Amino acid sequence: MASMKRPRLLEVQALPGYRLRLMFVDSSVYTVSLADAFDKFPGLAPLRDPQVFAQACVIEGEGWTVEWPEQDIQIGADTLWLDARAQNAVDENTRIFMQWRSENALTLPQAAKALGMTVRTMSAYGTGERPVPRYVALACKGWEAEQHTRP
Repeated sequence: MASMKRPRLLEVQALPGYRLRLMFVDSSVYTVSLADAFDKFPGLAPLRDPQVFAQACVIEGEGWTVEWPEQDIQIGADTLWLDARAQNAVDENTRIFMQWRSENALTLPQAAKALGMTVRTMSAYGTGERPVPRYVALACKGWEAEQHTRP
């Protein structure tokens, strides 16, 4: 299995229901749904058309984004990887942690700083090397609530 410091894609396949089947360079395969993303990100609205959505591709030899060239829309491999990991998490705490990182676009150092933990711990939670404790999932929710109440 190839190592993957940053998520990088080998291929993508558009599936019904606004889902993407993603194969990464480390041979991991995930299915991720983008159905909820259209309301959150207006720039993705053209992808609501199933014929347009079906044109998803990865630029050969690159793999850093899934692209819809005719629409000039790109979604980063790292964003898709986080979303896929969150949607496919085996337990609620991991799902909460991964969604928190993804929805707030937090890098490992930013997540570590926000929760008062080490980057290594954040990485271990993100890769599944260590289970995400309930108090961490609750801290993610608390951090998010605090961000929404600041002026």
